[in-house]
Amino acid sequence: MDNAGVPPEATLSADGLMALIRQRRSIRRFLPRPVEPALIAQLLEAAHWAPSAHNRQPWRFVVVADTYARRSLADNMADRLAADLRAAGVGEVAITQDTKRSRQRLIDAPALILVCLTMSDMDHYADDLQAGFEHIMAIQSAAMAAQNLLLMAHALGLGACWLCAPLFCADVPVTTLNLPDNYEAQGVIITGYPAETRQKNREPLESRVINR
Repeated sequence: MDNAGVPPEATLSADGLMALIRQRRSIRRFLPRPVEPALIAQLLEAAHWAPSAHNRQPWRFVVVADTYARRSLADNMADRLAADLRAAGVGEVAITQDTKRSRQRLIDAPALILVCLTMSDMDHYADDLQAGFEHIMAIQSAAMAAQNLLLMAHALGLGACWLCAPLFCADVPVTTLNLPDNYEAQGVIITGYPAETRQKNREPLESRVINR
């Protein structure tokens, strides 16, 4: 492979990268072992080097380490979930099961990173259509940062899982954690040392590709 013009520290085996990508899994059960702050810093550094629209880096990360803050977030999100499920006509047994699972995933994870975006870094348009596209670009940027974080977690021997629950109650994390009003919660990544292994295949690639 010709790596002319690429700094030595930037080179990476294509096979090694593909193995990392293919081996990563969404892990939801963790050992009762804290994640060292130095590893959290590496996760955030990897996320911060993701590509972004206009290179504006609209992502914001909230590391929720305080036990009270974590339980408050889990409780308030579970309360909103219960209210939404009741409004949809879901039975109380199912609501109890769903909210219990939601709470435990946040409380039991050794580390919790809330992924947000802010439009303060993006271009602003009077036209609603263009403004909407700009917002989508910020969402895409935050998602790419999250993917970097997930891959780095796997590379460091951690398990991790992206949970989209905050998207359904974006105001709850902002108010519970006293975040700036312009933070828009996109998801939360739970991470720690894995207590499970997971295997999952992909549909045949040719079923997802069109060549013209």
